[in-house]
Amino acid sequence: MNIVADNHYTRSLRELSKTLPKPEAVLVVSAHWQTRTSQITSAQMPPTIYDFYGFPPELYQARYECPGAPEKAALVQAVTQQKVRCNDQRGLDHAAWAVLIHMYPAADIPVMELSLDLELSPGAHYELGKQLAPLRDEGILILGSGNMVHNLSQVNFDQTEGGEYDWAVRFDRLTEELLAAREHQRLIEYEKLPDARRAVPTNEHYLPMLYSIALQEKQESLRFFCKDIQNGSIAMRSFVIGE
Repeated sequence: MNIVADNHYTRSLRELSKTLPKPEAVLVVSAHWQTRTSQITSAQMPPTIYDFYGFPPELYQARYECPGAPEKAALVQAVTQQKVRCNDQRGLDHAAWAVLIHMYPAADIPVMELSLDLELSPGAHYELGKQLAPLRDEGILILGSGNMVHNLSQVNFDQTEGGEYDWAVRFDRLTEELLAAREHQRLIEYEKLPDARRAVPTNEHYLPMLYSIALQEKQESLRFFCKDIQNGSIAMRSFVIGE
């Protein structure tokens, strides 16, 4: 529902985009695209994918008709030493466009999406993220789109705000502390953390964060711009590196 909602989270995305230099392109690491071998979208005009079911019609009427970035996708292949395969058929799922529709509503910035390779360990995802660092010098905004706490089996759709589960709050605040302290290895080994089994029952929503922190250079600060928990069990905590 954040696609059409006006709340603190969506307003924080709109405000964030005002503070960032306009990117040449956006690369979204998507929690909603899992593959065997990493893939990058390379379509000229990627279609909008509605990868959610049973929601109000207004969500399926939303459009994000942005250009793709096939030339930049080739650059992704180059910096990762061909570890990433181009896919010119795949569109953009809501991990990308549901965020960008608030950040860049004009849809005038080229967008590409990176999948999550099911065969990689969390540490290997982090190392692949490090290889993306040269893209920042090309004016590419790299966006890890997921949730560090994401348990749909416990979600309360009737209560958007408030009613957070204690374990969700504890894990969210622990990740905040570890991110601020640059404790990347502990975040990679998240399964050892208290409450991880409930906060991260499956890791596809957690992994995009590892790509983001892998890009943090020693002198770079990290700033949180949203700390919300929605529906009891979904953390919308968001941060920016390298402003």
